[in-house]
Amino acid sequence: MEILLNKNFESLGEKNDIVTVKNGYARNYLIPNGIAILATDSVKKMQAETLKQRAHKEVKLKDEADKLSKLIKKASIVVAAKVGENGKIFGSVSSIQLVDSLKALGHDIDRKSIKLSNDNIKSVGKYTADIKLHKEVSVNVEFEVAEG
Repeated sequence: MEILLNKNFESLGEKNDIVTVKNGYARNYLIPNGIAILATDSVKKMQAETLKQRAHKEVKLKDEADKLSKLIKKASIVVAAKVGENGKIFGSVSSIQLVDSLKALGHDIDRKSIKLSNDNIKSVGKYTADIKLHKEVSVNVEFEVAEG
C-alpha cells in the first residue's frame, strides 16, 4: 500500500515522501496515528504540486545547512559537567547538554537531530556526535566533556 507521510518517521522517510508499506501497518498504525495518509491519485497530484513549489525553498535550506555544518565543524565545543572523584560525572551527558553548549556558541540545533556515538557518557574526555542538519546534510562533530 502506498502512503504519504505527514511527519518525519525515522524508519520510513521524511515528511511528504510517498512510501510503500504493508496494508496492516498502514491501516492499523500509521493512518490512525496521523503519521500518514493513503496515497490516492489526487493526493499524489497535490503532493507533486507542493513539492514543485518547495523545491526552491529546499535549495536555500540545504545551503544554510551546509554553511552551518562548516561553522559547527570548526567550533570548539565543550560540555561542562559536575565531576566527582576519578573523573566520573554525576549522572551522564546527553544530547540536551550538547544542545545547550551549541546554543552558547550561537547555533540553535534540535536535540532530536543529534545522535551521540556513546549513549552513556559518564566520564571526562573527548567524544563524537552525528548532527543531522538537513535530510541531505549531516556533520560529525567532536566535543569535549570537561569539569565545570
